[in-house]
Amino acid sequence: MIKAIIFDLDNTLLDFIKMKQFSVKAAITAMNEAGLAVNEEKAYQDIFDLYIEKGWENQQVFDDYLNQTVGKVSNKILAAGIVSYRRAREATLLVYPNVNKTLIELIKMGIKLAVVSDAPSREAWMRLYYLNLHHVFEPVLTYDDTGVRKPSAKPFKMALDVLNVEPEEALMIGDWPERDVVGAKQIGMKTIFARYGDTFGTINSGADWDVNDIYEVVGIIKEMNND
Repeated sequence: MIKAIIFDLDNTLLDFIKMKQFSVKAAITAMNEAGLAVNEEKAYQDIFDLYIEKGWENQQVFDDYLNQTVGKVSNKILAAGIVSYRRAREATLLVYPNVNKTLIELIKMGIKLAVVSDAPSREAWMRLYYLNLHHVFEPVLTYDDTGVRKPSAKPFKMALDVLNVEPEEALMIGDWPERDVVGAKQIGMKTIFARYGDTFGTINSGADWDVNDIYEVVGIIKEMNND
């Protein structure tokens, strides 16, 4: 009997990469209009390289880019980039198709819902508030709460303790097999790979199920619970 589902956040509930792409492009255009004068395609690649090197939550990425590119930070150019980035982020931070429908259906079925994310706590909560999902999940556990990143078993165990369910009574769904699937499986949870959010070209996820639409989770729960 499945009583709870633990969700990853980025690229599972919301299209994080699409948001980053649009926001960075908007920032570069704005910085050029403020006087930066760089090739936009190269700037886009350079900024994404910095994210890959220093982490997707790097709050100083435009400072780093300006120091790397022109040797100094102009606050005029930096401000233009940050403001445009934030405006684009708000416009493009969207849940995947059928997320709200799926969550409503699961709540009606009495399934407990939680989030386990490697994102910083403030950023995770901001995204949940932007999407009006802040009231849906309990608990919401982030790197700041657990002190470790997936695939450590600790975040999953902490979530199960709060949910008051056993590992075999919970499912984990996420887009990163090496973290989400491996971490949950090592404590005995069933796992679902969010193929619709995959950014790595994963062939074999190792999960119990692969889904191309999050609403497929509802069918999986019904089948397991013989509803």
